[in-house]
Order: sequence, then C-alpha cells, then structure tokens
Amino acid sequence: MRTTLDSKVIDTLRDLPDMIPVFREFYEDWTIRVFNRQQHECRNYLSPNRREFYKILLVTQGTGVFTMGLNTYYIEKPTLLYIHPNDIISWKNLSEESGGYYVLFKKTFISHHLQLKAVIDKFGLFIDKPKSVIRLAEEQVPAISQYFQKMEEEELLNGDFKEDAMQAFLQLLMVESMKVAHYPKPDEVSRDYSHMHQFFNLLEKETAGINYSSPIRIKTAKEFANDLHMHPNYLNALLKKHTGQNASTHIRNRILDEAKALLLQTDWSLQDISFSIGFAEQPNFNFFFKKNTGFTPAEFRRNANA
Repeated sequence: MRTTLDSKVIDTLRDLPDMIPVFREFYEDWTIRVFNRQQHECRNYLSPNRREFYKILLVTQGTGVFTMGLNTYYIEKPTLLYIHPNDIISWKNLSEESGGYYVLFKKTFISHHLQLKAVIDKFGLFIDKPKSVIRLAEEQVPAISQYFQKMEEEELLNGDFKEDAMQAFLQLLMVESMKVAHYPKPDEVSRDYSHMHQFFNLLEKETAGINYSSPIRIKTAKEFANDLHMHPNYLNALLKKHTGQNASTHIRNRILDEAKALLLQTDWSLQDISFSIGFAEQPNFNFFFKKNTGFTPAEFRRNANA
C-alpha cells in the first residue's frame, strides 16, 4: 500500500530487496523463515538500521561477540537471543565453529496471529532488554532446539497449515525460554562501540520518521560529529576501523535507502521527496540520486512500477 501525499510520513523500510541490512540474499515473498547455522552461518555484521523482521537466534556452537544497543555479550556457551526490529546489533565471529538455528519473522506475521502477539507482549523478550539474552545450560539445549527443528520441518513440508504450526512453535519456544531463563549480565562496552552506537542512534533518529514538515536536519559527517561532540576525523576513523566505511558513506547510504522507499511507497512528488530528505533544490537531489544509483529518481520510480 502506498502512502498518499496527505500524510507526508513514512514509518519504516518495508519489503525492499536491496534495503534489508542483513540477509539480503534471502529476500523473497516470505513471512517467516528458519535457518540452520551450520548451513547459514551468521557472518560478521553490523545492522544499524531498523528492520522489518524479528529474529530469534540460538547459538549452540561457536564463539562470538554480540552487541545489542549498548550491551555487549561474549558468547561461548549456548545462548538464546531475542532481537527486536529496532535493535542496533552487531555480531563478530571468534571461531570457525557454528551451530544452532535462527528464525526470522516479519511484523505482518505477528499481526496475522494475535495469539502469538499476545505471548510476545506478555513475556516482553524482545522489548525488555535484560531478558533478551538467555544463557542456557547444555542439558537445556535439546528442549529449546526442538522448536526450531519442528519449525524447520514445517517450512520444508510447506503444507496448508505451515504458518499456523510455526507460530504455535514460536509460542512454545517463548514459554520454554521463560522456564529455563538465566539472564547474563552484559560485558563492559568499549569506548569505541559506545561512540559508534551514538552515531548510528543519531542517524536512525534523523531518518526514522521522515516528515515533510520536519525534513532531515543534518546530513554531513561534520554536522553529525558536531552533534555528537566529536571531531569529524575521529568519527570517520572510528567508523572506518570497525565497519570499513566512513561516516559520509553511512549517511549517504541511509539517505539513499529512505529516498528509494519514498519513491516506491508514496505518491509524493519528486520535489516533496527531495525536500523531505534534506535537498532544498530538486536538481541537487536528482544529481545525488543518479550519481549513486545510475538512475534519475523518475526513472527509478518508473522502472519499479513497470
């Protein structure tokens, strides 16, 4: 459904194949997917943008460092992680071993299964951050793993009641999680990661609720650094070291993502879109968009609707 000009608001990046920050290769018309980590390893990644899907990750083998917001966890024992679409997260592998499962399910999946929504709301595993990371004893792993295995079986069978069965197993998984829950204390977060989190949090704040009456306020590395009380050179070096990209690249990519979403999901004029994402003059927006995508905004919208 496309947003009309009247609302002049966009809430989230929806099902756009080149905009999902993680698991882009798995994009298709899905509402819930299950993955075995031995076949689909969680690679090193930083996901600073809001996503359209929830994620439950079970780590049974391997070692890594997981961050959620300003909390860091060194994971070397079986661990269950409940990840909300809005969480700023990262994962760094520290070993070649990889075992366990993860399940992704979209917000639309929850809205279609109200009993699942009630269980999610009741236990608060995705919202109450101290409860989002659960450390498991070895003997507790089979009881948790069985629900991922059953969901995987239902997905492979692809029967008429696949989604009904999978949402029921999700409910049972959360009940079992509460029964065995042991919540580890976060490890101390590094100064570097604290500063990175501040940057991505500000970037998200600036772009998360684009509104015509309050367009993007800042969009240069210098402006972001000033708001964060950092020197631009320090901010760029920090992001380059940990993400491989400087601040300007992250900002540019984020603005491009929002521009694409507005072009595809709204009926706004090009002038309205350019103003909303911080360009006072539409020709400047056209130049920026074509330089970074190879298409003018009009061509991108026209090709997507062809």
